[in-house]
Amino acid sequence: MGIDLELHSARPTRNWRKSRATLLSSSYEHGDALADALGSLQLLGVPGRLTAVDPYGDTLMNEQETGVALTEISSLRQQCSDQHQVAALDDLATQLQQCANTPGSYLWFQGD
Repeated sequence: MGIDLELHSARPTRNWRKSRATLLSSSYEHGDALADALGSLQLLGVPGRLTAVDPYGDTLMNEQETGVALTEISSLRQQCSDQHQVAALDDLATQLQQCANTPGSYLWFQGD
């Protein structure tokens, strides 16, 4: 199980090929560690926007939602069990910040 990240300039279409037209950046290297880190939130019952990310499906966040989710990263980093999860959260923080700073953009969490 893993979660890939894609930042889009507008709401991406469900058609993968057509969604490439709005793709700004992506992150595919930390999928398993990111899924583990975010999945632990759900198991612990931690409230917040990142808890809503579905590790088995797709989750979209707009620029306002990513701004809120960005504030959750620091406390989540403290709960990480290894350096792979920390690296995944650092990468997620970068993507969240880029989305929050780009009007009309969406961050697409692509779960397995």
